[in-house]
Amino acid sequence: MYKNQKYVEQLKSIPQEFKVEHDEDSNVTEITIYGVIGDSWFSDSFSASDIDQALKNAGDNDIVINLNSPGGDAFDGIAIYNRLKRHKGKVTINVDGWAASAASIIAMAGDEVIMGLGSMMMIHEAWTLVIGSKTDMRKEADVLEELENGIINIYKTKANISQEEIREKVDAETWMSSSTAVELGFADKVEGEEESEEVEEVEIRTDDEKEDILNELKNTLESNEEPKNKGSFNLLKKWR
Repeated sequence: MYKNQKYVEQLKSIPQEFKVEHDEDSNVTEITIYGVIGDSWFSDSFSASDIDQALKNAGDNDIVINLNSPGGDAFDGIAIYNRLKRHKGKVTINVDGWAASAASIIAMAGDEVIMGLGSMMMIHEAWTLVIGSKTDMRKEADVLEELENGIINIYKTKANISQEEIREKVDAETWMSSSTAVELGFADKVEGEEESEEVEEVEIRTDDEKEDILNELKNTLESNEEPKNKGSFNLLKKWR
């Protein structure tokens, strides 16, 4: 259940797919996680036990997960997160479309989390359905609060904001663009965006300094001697 209903139809349309491919030549196992997380009586589904089996079969391979999910069962998400964190190989998570709710928990397991261009991540309060008395509902609220504390601790392992700031974003139901997810530390980079190259700092020379350099070079060329300032030729390259 989302407070923001803007993307509900798009999230519902995500096809259900769970696929595992082992490449023994490159020692990489690629896992596709699309659709709702957790067992379902009504449609195709996958759960933490499927991930556990896939990782057992992968051995020490590096893992690449292609993730596109509206979320699902929080406890399955937590179990998958912990299983991935214990894996010996490198875990790379590609967010292809959505990493919402429980899927955002899974994303935190990545040694490297790469947001696809246009992808989004969403974090929100834990929720459930309760039938019973006011006592039952109060007890369930306490359980949800404890569950939420654990999820916030998971987010804190990667995010570069404080625990209290994470809690505020969880309470508010926060939808993050790919660049915002990187900025807040929930992801490491946006796929396809080139890292800004380091620009060499160029020292600006005054007219007097330029004249001194020219005179020194002129004298050097006339006398065939080594220049007193061995950096003069390099300075000309940085002429401004």
